[in-house]
Amino acid sequence: MSRPEKIRCDACPVMCYIADGQAGACDRYANEGGKIIRCDPLTILDRRIEKGDEIKPFLTADWDGYMASGEDVVVSAIGAGTTYPDYKPAPFIVSRKIDGVDCVTVVTEAIFSYCGVKVKIDTDRHLGREAATVRCEGENIGHVMTSEYGSQMLSLGGVDHLTGGTKAEGRKTCDALLRLCNKEAVELTVDGGSAVVVQADAPPIVDGAAEERMRVGCGSATIGMFASQWRGLVDEVVVVDDHITGVVSEHQAGKVINWPETGIRILGHRSTPGRYFRVAGPGMGWGGTDIKDPLTILGPWRGPKGARAGLSLLMVSTTGEHFGYFVLNEDLEPVAHPMPAELQPSVDLIAQNCEPARCTVLFMGGAGGSLRSGVTQNPIHLTRSVHAEKTRVTVGGAPVYVWPGGGITIMVDVSVLPDGAFGYVPTPALVAPLEFTATRDDYLSLGGHEAAIRDLKDVLSSGGDYGADSRVLGTSR
Repeated sequence: MSRPEKIRCDACPVMCYIADGQAGACDRYANEGGKIIRCDPLTILDRRIEKGDEIKPFLTADWDGYMASGEDVVVSAIGAGTTYPDYKPAPFIVSRKIDGVDCVTVVTEAIFSYCGVKVKIDTDRHLGREAATVRCEGENIGHVMTSEYGSQMLSLGGVDHLTGGTKAEGRKTCDALLRLCNKEAVELTVDGGSAVVVQADAPPIVDGAAEERMRVGCGSATIGMFASQWRGLVDEVVVVDDHITGVVSEHQAGKVINWPETGIRILGHRSTPGRYFRVAGPGMGWGGTDIKDPLTILGPWRGPKGARAGLSLLMVSTTGEHFGYFVLNEDLEPVAHPMPAELQPSVDLIAQNCEPARCTVLFMGGAGGSLRSGVTQNPIHLTRSVHAEKTRVTVGGAPVYVWPGGGITIMVDVSVLPDGAFGYVPTPALVAPLEFTATRDDYLSLGGHEAAIRDLKDVLSSGGDYGADSRVLGTSR
């Protein structure tokens, strides 16, 4: 008995030969009865339904006139199919009314070789030095970026990791990006630093411990916010921080409320009064430093400057997670004492003002090259229209940030997309759902594919080239 004849799929550069009943290498396209079909259903978004709810599994279901009006129903690019090899119009070019205006939305699943993710990790834990290599299952997939206020930043992926290194590097990079963009957990390691489990909209897990808080501010900012809470309850306060450690008696906030000198001495680089850099190295200890005993950042106390036996000292981290209470003895040495009940609320207040530790995964890609020809016969017109804000870009129905400058470089928070929005091709590259919306007049002025425009009711009733299966997801209540 002869084997069933294979047919060629042209949905990506791999161009798989697929046997009947089998899927291609990407698991996105299959051969069904001698026809290439999309394995996942087209995703339609309905703003009237509570977010996450899923209804009507097929396009053949009955639709009422209101839902088909276009005011609330959006055909996303998730499951739509691709424009590749780009000489042809996008899979769906949909005409619909938006606030009474005739608009066109061009829907395509775009293949991104030039893409990656930026990961914002809200924690003061030190993950690794800036520019350190980030690995997934041993392969180099990115690096540590400049940290931001209360957040560690990673840059993962990019064309050099996807296609410029070894095959193993490209595969691992693509797999990690795909899982992150689809809101799955991925374990990463930083050379010379920590292991961290990252998942969109979830707390990071650093070296096996789940993080809880993002710092309220640096040590100086914490002093500024809470100095008045401590006045009259304690003689000195030090807020330990990896970047700027604050000392209330020297700080401008303390001076404004007439805080007396205490003779304290901090072992670090004094920036301005009450603000110290480099009191310790970065790490997993107090305030994102490598210290476990906060007293190690103190030098000898100075009697002529106000130090005396019985002087009280509160040391606290920028999250309120670490704190200690000390009293100077006759030798002007701090000795640990139980925390007074009246001071505990101020430490609790720091913790209450911290935000939850969480990870934000931002997909970033360059929507350039030839995919624009699926939108218009003159691609540069599309680029200019996007930057002029005449054409709106979305990813899976979610708003994006369009970077200034040349090309269409976009960034989107993956947590607001429906689950499973991203795919891949084994070139390797990511596949992201991309929508361009403009008024009909503006679209036609771009040189858009007028003959391929279909109204929304037609799309809902008959589907597209890759079949008629669909799912409807809610986006808001």
